[in-house]
Amino acid sequence: MRILVVNDDGIQASGIQKLAELVSTLGEVWVVAPDNQCSAMSHRITVHGDLLVKKEKFPVEGVHAYSVSGTPADCVKVALLHILPEKPDVIFSGINSGCNAGIDLVYSGTVGAAMEGILNGIPAIAFSNQDDSSYKVAETYLLEITKELLAEKINANEIWNVNFPVCPLENVKGILHDRVPAQTQFYLDNYEKTELEDGCFRLSAMGIPIKEGADGTDIKAVLEGYISIGKVRNAVKTAD
Repeated sequence: MRILVVNDDGIQASGIQKLAELVSTLGEVWVVAPDNQCSAMSHRITVHGDLLVKKEKFPVEGVHAYSVSGTPADCVKVALLHILPEKPDVIFSGINSGCNAGIDLVYSGTVGAAMEGILNGIPAIAFSNQDDSSYKVAETYLLEITKELLAEKINANEIWNVNFPVCPLENVKGILHDRVPAQTQFYLDNYEKTELEDGCFRLSAMGIPIKEGADGTDIKAVLEGYISIGKVRNAVKTAD
């Protein structure tokens, strides 16, 4: 199996290195990721200017790795058009630092890269971690979940969205399927305001993690110590 691994936290992020390491047991892995932090880029692409593509050394043996001076969706486009020798069988996006759940799915560059995959007829899974302090839960469950999802039927305009809680392994309550996006942000808007001269002011953004979620949602699952699995549909209908 030929696997394309992308993310939005950048090629140096611990999450993409962990994902590439885990899925390298499933096939040939190509990493194509932004050369810098690109969180909340959604499905943005570069339409003016240049993209610098650079072959990178990567800490996982046998993995082909390239950085792109663009967005997560750019990385998928560049990978398909100019890097991979053949179309990949699947795209894995992540492991994102921070949940991609609820309304935050709209903003997510992790999800945007996965959506670019399905627009090109390639199945995709987005993986996210509650934070990047520990990958113990992901290390234990990611391959099992991946094999299960790859074997399941999903519509051509849908991606799988997986969120891992960060907690001791013994505190993981299980895996919840068919979780729907909560109708709220996981990270609530919060701006610290600093007054400047001439009527200007500066806003420092720092989202506040939500404390609870509605029944049946991705947010509630993660907050209660479950692994959340759900589908996210692209508004553009692609051929089945």
